[in-house]
Amino acid sequence: MVVAPVRLAGKLIRLEPLTLEHVPALYRHAGPEIFRWVLEFPRDESFEAFRDWLQATAIEAPASLPFAIVLAETGEPVGSTGFLEIRERHRALEIGRTWIGQAWQGTMVNPESKYLLLRHAFETLGALRVQFKTDLNNVHSQRAIEKLGAVREGVLRNYQVRSNGLPRHTVMYSLIADEWPAAKERLEARLRPLP
Repeated sequence: MVVAPVRLAGKLIRLEPLTLEHVPALYRHAGPEIFRWVLEFPRDESFEAFRDWLQATAIEAPASLPFAIVLAETGEPVGSTGFLEIRERHRALEIGRTWIGQAWQGTMVNPESKYLLLRHAFETLGALRVQFKTDLNNVHSQRAIEKLGAVREGVLRNYQVRSNGLPRHTVMYSLIADEWPAAKERLEARLRPLP
């Protein structure tokens, strides 16, 4: 399994490798409410802090491939997501660091982005395992991950430390290659109403 930059196109969105060129447009959709549950967050609300945060935690992060979530119709970046904790030898990776501007939360933007990433991971890269992690207190994220068909593996207590120094209990989920066909079918049914 070799993970390399790629563009992934859907009906509503496309995923393109995240660069500093995306930062000004993404900054317009960022705000404190977006980063309530993320592990690491910008040091303040300034453009510079946002740019530095994206650069350090996504663009330059080791074993990662971050993407900008771009609306297909307008070309506007509205969030980011990506592969992280890439373990090529074990044919495993994580999908995470996802955030989406409030105007597109609860739409098909997130399910389509996950569909594109999962399809690429399992069908192109040959992944055996894709995992997801979220904060124990982020029930909304847990429900979204479960809708993908991912299996809850448990809670890792005090597994990570947030930017503010507080410990985070982390919920671990995964999908394995054998589960992908059924998960794919469910996701495609959810996305079918897209024009």
